[in-house]
Amino acid sequence: MRVAIAALIGVIFFAGCGQKLTVPYKNDKESAPKSTEEMSKKSSSSFVYNMKPYSVFGKTYYPTFVSVGEEMSGIASWYGPDFHSKKTANGEAYDMYADTAAHKTLPMNTIAKVTNINNNKSVVVRINDRGPFVDGRIIDLSYAAGKSIGIDKTGTAPVKIVVLGFDGKIAKEGKSEGKYISSVAVQIGAFRNKSGADSWAAKYASVNGIYKAVVKTYDYQGSPMHRVMLTNFRSEAEARDFIKEGQFAGSFVVSLD
Repeated sequence: MRVAIAALIGVIFFAGCGQKLTVPYKNDKESAPKSTEEMSKKSSSSFVYNMKPYSVFGKTYYPTFVSVGEEMSGIASWYGPDFHSKKTANGEAYDMYADTAAHKTLPMNTIAKVTNINNNKSVVVRINDRGPFVDGRIIDLSYAAGKSIGIDKTGTAPVKIVVLGFDGKIAKEGKSEGKYISSVAVQIGAFRNKSGADSWAAKYASVNGIYKAVVKTYDYQGSPMHRVMLTNFRSEAEARDFIKEGQFAGSFVVSLD
């Protein structure tokens, strides 16, 4: 008989940076920018921190690992003087003359090619900030990057984004494997007895050849609660899709942090 799952509430954890509304700065008379400096090759010391879920304006975002070659599309905007020299989500000072961008979920220091669908102009940017937190927008480009593809005048434009590399570097060739996001899991059982939890986890040590069961012990109403969770999901969306398959009645997404 399948063990009933206790109705425990998953806790969402907040990231402490990048919680800003990046509104495009529009000024058609602005003078031409200086030459863009060479793209930084520095690996962000806060990379792991910035893969944690964070909340802005009551909505929670789940940074997600992706693979080289993955594509996405949407509306791009840009931000400039109002944020110049202010701290970005990964701790750097925002430089409106560098080819950088803000994205809600791509890993920090991801390198991506952004193409303006209206004029086919492209620019390669490094993700170093979070945003834009405006409905319908997928990426916020720096002034220099936005100018390169012609949206410094239009404000926004439909774009295609292609992932080229990570850690500030463009991949030489091939397609890297997708990575797992450690903070997202699916709870499939909860037990007062540790032996019951261990037995359940052993039974589902490998699910679909991908997901692995672990046991996490928490205090629940003054007593230990042993929760069995499946890990190795690449995103919250993947975890929710798994739940919809119905393999574990009552399962739900939780944070491991």
